[in-house]
Amino acid sequence: MKNAEELRAELAQTFAQLKAGEIKPSEAAELANLAGKMIASAKVQVEYFALRKESPRIAFLESNE
Repeated sequence: MKNAEELRAELAQTFAQLKAGEIKPSEAAELANLAGKMIASAKVQVEYFALRKESPRIAFLESNE
């Protein structure tokens, strides 16, 4: 996963697999936990740069377009 868009797509796919019974709930929970940590990390970056009144490029938050 290179960015938040890809993460969102991966989570949607995981949800579909869970609904179809292709993966265990525990696997889906672990993926969701990891995704939450990735998002929290990006949030910390955004907050840090906001405090410093900077607006650098954060690749994870950029679109594929």
